[in-house]
Amino acid sequence: MQEALGVMSHLQERPGAELADKIMPLNGMRGMIASKMLESVTTTAQLTHHAECDATSLLSLKGRLAASGTKISVEDLLVDAVVTTLGRHPGLNGLLQGNELHLKRDINLAVAVALDGDLLVAPAIMNAGAMSLVDRAKARRDVVTRAKSNALTVKEMTAGTFTISNIGLSRVRFFTPILNVPQVAILGIGETSMRPWIVDGRLEARSVIGLSLTFDHRAVNGSPAADFLTDLCRTIEAMC
Repeated sequence: MQEALGVMSHLQERPGAELADKIMPLNGMRGMIASKMLESVTTTAQLTHHAECDATSLLSLKGRLAASGTKISVEDLLVDAVVTTLGRHPGLNGLLQGNELHLKRDINLAVAVALDGDLLVAPAIMNAGAMSLVDRAKARRDVVTRAKSNALTVKEMTAGTFTISNIGLSRVRFFTPILNVPQVAILGIGETSMRPWIVDGRLEARSVIGLSLTFDHRAVNGSPAADFLTDLCRTIEAMC
């Protein structure tokens, strides 16, 4: 017994002593992602705005759609709100290539997808602005499924004009998403949780979502970026 206690005491004095060091080279796809991230933060002027919005109407709409037999996720509704808002703020739907800002007519909405092995891709829903809510939801599920089976096309991987990164199932309310260059903006979706909220002068508990918009300050100034994020919050809060 004393011998066993001595061994336990020895291990407690050396935390992790039973674990071997591991070296994991950044090569292959992981290396490509690392290089793209480094390129993004070293070649752009990134700034992030944060905002909170009341998700009560969005969640209510999701419930009504489900009751009518239409399966639509929270992310699908947020995608719908983003597409609608981008249509009113075309200055954030584009690419900065060299010294030229290429504003795009079509909204090719890229959605970040986490893969096994701590990998990440962001395939685009092509011309998402021309789709209905249901068709866009199907398209989003399709690109996510094909991303996980390595079946995406080159165009889907490279033609995005705006990106959404959703970590809403975590406890992170705000974060700083890294631009998917050469795109000029990316929206980070954080957790939705019950928070105190003022409604018609009264304090209520509401489902509140955290949003983070990173943009390239070379192409987009702070004021139009704030206008977009404010408009997006209002769009989400007015869903019916």
